[in-house]
Amino acid sequence: MSNTAKLEINGNQYELPLVVGTENEVAIDIKTLRGVTKGVTTIDPGYKNTGSCESAITFLNGEEGILRYRGYSIEELAEKADFLEVAYLLIFGELPNTDQLEKFHADIKKNSHVDEDVKKIVDGFPKSAHPMGVLSSLTSALIAFNPSSVNVDSEEEMYNAIVRILGKFPVLTAWAHRKRAGLPLEYGDDSLGYVENFLKMMFKSPSGEYVSNPVITEAMDKLLILHADHEQNCSTSTVRIVGSSHAGLFASISAGISALWGPLHGGANQAVIEMLEGIKEDGGDTKKYMAKAKDKSDPFRLMGFGHRVYKNFDPRARIIKKAADEVLNDLGVDDPVLDIAKGLEKEALEDQYFVDRKLYPNVDFYSGIIYRSLGIPVEMFTAMFALGRLPGWIAQWREMRLRKEPIGRPRQIYIGETHRPFKDIEYR
Repeated sequence: MSNTAKLEINGNQYELPLVVGTENEVAIDIKTLRGVTKGVTTIDPGYKNTGSCESAITFLNGEEGILRYRGYSIEELAEKADFLEVAYLLIFGELPNTDQLEKFHADIKKNSHVDEDVKKIVDGFPKSAHPMGVLSSLTSALIAFNPSSVNVDSEEEMYNAIVRILGKFPVLTAWAHRKRAGLPLEYGDDSLGYVENFLKMMFKSPSGEYVSNPVITEAMDKLLILHADHEQNCSTSTVRIVGSSHAGLFASISAGISALWGPLHGGANQAVIEMLEGIKEDGGDTKKYMAKAKDKSDPFRLMGFGHRVYKNFDPRARIIKKAADEVLNDLGVDDPVLDIAKGLEKEALEDQYFVDRKLYPNVDFYSGIIYRSLGIPVEMFTAMFALGRLPGWIAQWREMRLRKEPIGRPRQIYIGETHRPFKDIEYR
């Protein structure tokens, strides 16, 4: 294969270098395009065909259903690693040994205390405030309590900033939930693991003891691993572009939370439950709604099936389906909405229309089912997603800063009015 691409514009030919990744992805390097062509740029709304960076963190092949973190398959990580091991892998590039993992967890615990004044900020929100708005605001507010900027050339300062946000973020997420639920704000328990501690902060009743359930803890651990990174999606790209201005880690992650909040990104699992509730209100006839989904003239959309990136199957869905079945069996949940979900899943896997189009249930379908079975309100679903995605955001921010990437500054094609004279107000 040639190492250049040839481009012809108005009879003039230009050669542009090709970049080949370690998984043989090929890209045309257009860094010099505008200069050599004297003004020609590209346009790619949504950046579906544009690589914004070179990254060594996550490899995703949607056509073949492949997802790997730092070279390790998502299937093997979900089976053999816990969330903190995966977080360490994403951020620092290698799986931790025993000493590294113990120190990482201990340092996160030491940094889990949130200043009491942050509680005053939480108190200022009405109970009706959306948890994602609360979470984004509280993450940004952490800057006020940690005002010094991080020297990215100092490994120690970088590490301290990372364990600080990993320690405080679960507390803020749990507080966002407890604020909306009208519960007192709960601090963690240093004797527990990272995920188990988070679940206790979420669910401990004011007057009772929290009893850990290993089935739920394992399912939540897997969910967080599956959401930990997903290449250059909307929120991750936001974290990188905000960080490219040399904004700090907390500010960049706060921006990522806001991007994730959008219903086209992190709100997909919430949309699944809302769809299921709508089907229940209409009588619960799954066959009727499968027929509506196949009718191109019908505006109904089947949420939680297929994926905009995975053209075959979502590898994460196979993993979390098993966890969802285990949670439902362990809890013995009697919920007509979840019965409808199981009915839709069964029909989609057997219906030739969906099989031919590879419209399989995706990770959002099963994560919504798990969250509902645990009694987590739909408004918290995206906040749970944010907790899982936190290590990926940190890893991407760290990589971008260490690579000294330039500030993000996309071009545009102007389609407005050409030059025209100013009109005094009496002539307008």
